[in-house]
Amino acid sequence: MAANKAHDVASMTAILNRQKAAHLAQGAPSAETRIDRINRCISLLIDNRRAIEDALNTDFGSRSREATAFTDIAGSIGPLKHAREGVRKWMRPEKRKTTPAILGLFGAKAEVRFQPKGVVGVISPWNFPVNLTFGPLAGILAAGNRAMIKPSEYTPATSELMAKMFSAAFDETEICVITGGPEVGQAFAGLAFDHMIFTGGTSIARHVMRAAADNLVPLTLELGGKSPVVIGKSANMETAAARIMNGKTLNAGQICLAPDYVLTPKESLEGFIGEAQKAVTRMFPTIKDNPDYTAIIAQRHYDRIKSYVDEARAKGARVIEIKPENEDLSQQEHRKIAPTLIIDPSDDMKVMQEEIFGPVLPVKTYSGVDEAIGYINAHARPLGLYYFGEDAAEQEKVLSSTTSGGVTVNDVIFHVAQEELPFGGVGPAGMGSYHGHDGFLEFSHRKSVFSQIKKDIGPLQQLRPPYGPGIRKYLDGQMKG
Repeated sequence: MAANKAHDVASMTAILNRQKAAHLAQGAPSAETRIDRINRCISLLIDNRRAIEDALNTDFGSRSREATAFTDIAGSIGPLKHAREGVRKWMRPEKRKTTPAILGLFGAKAEVRFQPKGVVGVISPWNFPVNLTFGPLAGILAAGNRAMIKPSEYTPATSELMAKMFSAAFDETEICVITGGPEVGQAFAGLAFDHMIFTGGTSIARHVMRAAADNLVPLTLELGGKSPVVIGKSANMETAAARIMNGKTLNAGQICLAPDYVLTPKESLEGFIGEAQKAVTRMFPTIKDNPDYTAIIAQRHYDRIKSYVDEARAKGARVIEIKPENEDLSQQEHRKIAPTLIIDPSDDMKVMQEEIFGPVLPVKTYSGVDEAIGYINAHARPLGLYYFGEDAAEQEKVLSSTTSGGVTVNDVIFHVAQEELPFGGVGPAGMGSYHGHDGFLEFSHRKSVFSQIKKDIGPLQQLRPPYGPGIRKYLDGQMKG
């Protein structure tokens, strides 16, 4: 089969209608069909590993093969295998108690059935284009749905590769990939899907939500925001700094869950700076030609991140570029930005107002943990929050006093890899959640089914006119606290 493409509303709508018709004609797929579709996705990832690594390296200009294999390929196979193992159990109807309970004693039944929604639209981003396509598909396919996928125009080589991959393994009525620019993406967002998942920036999500509103399409929005790190006084600074800087430099910080800023006790500031420098030096002895260090995806994002650093420096912030070999990165083939710390930035700086999505890390200080909590709560609720320390009471205070999509304690990002935990944001960081069983539920319609008792017993008859003393006695019983 040729790779699927569609560049206008009419052709995309035609594909959507064919998928919906196939869904109605064939009904909810069996567990075997769902597992087969999941297995085909796993095979695509395994068989195309080198091609995926090549495509992402081309799109980024420089991207570690190992990082791609870890995050985009293995990171997608894991969720698919987890769904494959769980789907038979997840599909079973869930029994519930009847109300009033006496109906159950006479044979009435209540249950929840999990029905495929139908066709799910997937708008995936450029930072992990393979993982954030195949990851949602684990839940989408396990729930018995079909899918139309619109990958990012910022990763054209990877998007074209995925179009070819899916068209080789799936009929267009099962999974279809639509490639194209922003105008295609805008039209795609306006299609009458049965559900849509968008992963990307908050500003674009507003447009997606408006477009989806015309057809009242249910949405899962996986966004981002400024995910804070709280370093407690009891933290092991060497370990904390190593893990924080690993999270900040993975994919050059181009991760929705990357630590966006650090809050550290005033007396620990210089210790954190020193350990952060050591950690980066161990991971990246060089930056410029190091294949392990990822470039920024596009010139406009490179310019945006550099402008944050330039503004912070111009406004008097202390800026520390961590370049172990003091390389000159002003003249380079790729768009690499060295890991950069911005010490005690003020809130009027763009670096503290916008999601950074790059290897730049603001570091603010606090006197007491209440100050740190207050700062977090004064800003939009983030997708992730990270706490480092051994003080259980302080840890609980931070977790219970703040609201975020998810939390990792004594590391960063790792909660996203837990298939038994729902992944999602809150408020500006998103809505809805998926991964594992929660993904199956997100992309399923939970249909309530009540089966009444067959015999028309007296209590049921009393619920119908003409009303008499029986229903009045029942109502009096209900009107008690």
